Amino acid sequence: MVVTPVAVIAPAAQAEPAIYTGAFSDTALQGYDPVAYFTDGAPVKGSKDFATEYKGATFQFASAANRDAFLADPTAYAPQYGGYCAWAMADGKYAKGDAKYWKIVDGKLYLNFNAGIAKKWNADIPGFIEKADAEWSDLQE
Repeated sequence: MVVTPVAVIAPAAQAEPAIYTGAFSDTALQGYDPVAYFTDGAPVKGSKDFATEYKGATFQFASAANRDAFLADPTAYAPQYGGYCAWAMADGKYAKGDAKYWKIVDGKLYLNFNAGIAKKWNADIPGFIEKADAEWSDLQE
């Protein structure tokens, strides 16, 4: 029996959660602390002990201080496009954003699907951000 895999990228017109958590979880960023990307310059696993809800997803933090910083200004720390892949969003598609493939650009956190996609995205970051911002804006209306 041959099994054909299904597509992993969904058209953006399809309704998706505001924050990417995966199919069987409500945890954003695969449990990584969004504030740590800015303060530590690296992905740091969060803890359920320091968790909060935002836009229907659970965000975990490495410390109470990081959680409190997030609560004071969630839009400063939450990943762009709800944590979906920035490169795919530029093409009008939803794809999982992986917390290990990230970049901060102009004070905003962007995720990509994997190392290969991150390399493509790095080739024209401003262009992809411009396209993805337009796609994401259309989806939020």
